Amino acid sequence: MKLTGITPNLVSDDVERSVAFYCDVLGFRVTIRVPDEGPMVFAMLERDGINVFVNATKAVKEDMPDVPSLAPGASGVATFFTVEGVAAFWDAIREQATVVMPLKDQWYGMTEFAILDPDGYVITFAERRAGA
Repeated sequence: MKLTGITPNLVSDDVERSVAFYCDVLGFRVTIRVPDEGPMVFAMLERDGINVFVNATKAVKEDMPDVPSLAPGASGVATFFTVEGVAAFWDAIREQATVVMPLKDQWYGMTEFAILDPDGYVITFAERRAGA
């Protein structure tokens, strides 16, 4: 067995709202939407070769009834994106999102910031500092 990738699969009570945030604020685009017409229950988003799935809470609970908790944002899952140009990205989106950690240099050689998406998931964007 060989791992070949990982994609965050986020549960949302309002897929349309989440998709709007990821597209309008973070610059993703919808590559797949289900259904084609009407309210979405699933969306596959892409930016720079990185994918994110957004699934309706109700649909996921129907598919996985034995999962003990599927509350959006409450699962303890956070996403961590490595990027190029973190400071410019921070400047572009900081007024459009709920900031939980402003841009800062971390002791481990990364410059990063963290925001919340509309469902309460923590999203961190980080860039390795030159020489770190």
